[in-house]
Amino acid sequence: MSWKDIYQTWSNYSELEPSLKAELAAKAGDENALEDAFYQPMSFGTAGMRGLLGAGINRMNIYTVRQATEGLALLMDTLSAEDKARGVAISFDSRHGSPEFAHEAAKVLGAHGIKSFVFESLRPTPELSYTVRHLHTYAGIMITASHNPKEYNGYKIYGEDGGQMPPKESDMMTGYIREVTDLFAIKVADEAQLQADGTMKIIGDEIDQDYLAEVKSITINQKLIDEVGKDMKLVFTPLHGTGQMIGEKALRNAGFNNFSVVPEQAVIDGDFPTIVSPNPESPAAFDMAIALGKKEGADVLIAVDPDADRLGTAVRQPNGEYTLLTGNQIAAVLLSYILEANKQAGTLPANAAAVKSIVSSEFATAIAKSYDVEMINVLTGFKYIAEQIENFEATGDHTFMFGFEESYGYLIKPFAHDKDAIQALVMLSEVAAYYKSLGKTLYDGVEELFAKYGYFREETKSETFAGIDGAEQIANIIKKFRDNAPKEFAGVEVLRVEDFDTQVETTLADGATKAITLPKANVLKYHLADGTWIAVRPSGTEPKIKFYIGAVADSEAAANQKLVDYDAAITEFIK
Repeated sequence: MSWKDIYQTWSNYSELEPSLKAELAAKAGDENALEDAFYQPMSFGTAGMRGLLGAGINRMNIYTVRQATEGLALLMDTLSAEDKARGVAISFDSRHGSPEFAHEAAKVLGAHGIKSFVFESLRPTPELSYTVRHLHTYAGIMITASHNPKEYNGYKIYGEDGGQMPPKESDMMTGYIREVTDLFAIKVADEAQLQADGTMKIIGDEIDQDYLAEVKSITINQKLIDEVGKDMKLVFTPLHGTGQMIGEKALRNAGFNNFSVVPEQAVIDGDFPTIVSPNPESPAAFDMAIALGKKEGADVLIAVDPDADRLGTAVRQPNGEYTLLTGNQIAAVLLSYILEANKQAGTLPANAAAVKSIVSSEFATAIAKSYDVEMINVLTGFKYIAEQIENFEATGDHTFMFGFEESYGYLIKPFAHDKDAIQALVMLSEVAAYYKSLGKTLYDGVEELFAKYGYFREETKSETFAGIDGAEQIANIIKKFRDNAPKEFAGVEVLRVEDFDTQVETTLADGATKAITLPKANVLKYHLADGTWIAVRPSGTEPKIKFYIGAVADSEAAANQKLVDYDAAITEFIK
């Protein structure tokens, strides 16, 4: 069927949800908008799906949510009776449509006789990950678009280990989703009946208390918090999302009592009225926190995104102004403290290991090495960090100490198997208390790490190619890098190239090759003669291609200049 045929089917469907029917009527003359909404189904990958809210097969709405859930249900229909009976945990964030989408998913599962455990109100993504493990469900569904603008929502699927569903099961689910061609014929059960017969169970406070007890266990030096942290001034903002209730409780449980919450951003609101995009790595997300921080003399400002899986921070400089740390810098200061505090307490295991993605900084690697702690690199996607944790627990070869991605995601203890901003909120507050006990700030701490390990600087450059031709444009850029491999960037020689799609690493000087043992992924990584690395990969959830640059130098100015030079070289190459 052409997109016009599908559009007509939707327009003629008498029971179409009223707001979607009104939207189609309003766009009746806009062929470009309609084609974009109907020319292809939403992309469903290992991270689930994410897209604009609205009518159409390429939009987030109750029908595409039903379709995705029908795929999961069909997959679960193939399981043993015991595994199918374990059911699915479902949570959602503060975005428009999130509660409705969560309940629609439960009704589709119910039509297959599959039990669901649905949170009574919004909860963080990491709590959903924890819940899957805690209740031993077969899968989990999180309705969220993370840090995207208000026009978006998404559907993340979790496997039984609490990590995002592994590729094998995710691919099977995608196959079942694609078999569901009539979105309006998907059966949904009556919610009242599901709750009455126990097929749909509403959960809430009892899970919160168990999760918060686990979060409390991550603190390393309780005496430090009791003596310094309890009076340390910090500002927290949940950016209108799920962190509002859980974050405050987690801080108080740990012993941090002198914090303030940005009042305007503690309001649950899917419009995110105080910010353009609820992204904790964005300076704009900190405007209100900075104003409150200056007023109250706060040492540190912390923001989490609407589903509370990512965290950003701004730290006070000597002149009283605040500067944002990057995701890599936050990871470095967290890891440094975790390893040193455990070393001082005599609790640093001999087989300690940390895990990071291949596009994250080597700053943390240098820190880990100084403590004789192994740093393990994995593909981008926290599910790969979760896989390492599973492997550690199965073999006993390593003890997990910390995992992170440069995109502001961190995990301290593996009771959740996804990035956890609530854990990071508590641990970063403890780190700030540590530096305060020394008469210093987090800013001082990061500067000390630079002086000791080198000035590491990173940049992520994204190019967006939306619309029908976007995927082809992105594929052509990747093809250019692969087929016409650069021998140098900004006049600096490329020494090695890692192609994670062909799973081959090549040394350019002699053409020697060796196998890459990580799973296949459409990523290229270049290692340069000056210690810089550059990586290229298409986004798994958005119509973007991303370029990562990691540089190190003896001074901040020199490292920053490398970023400028290599950014320009990449721009020139992709013209």
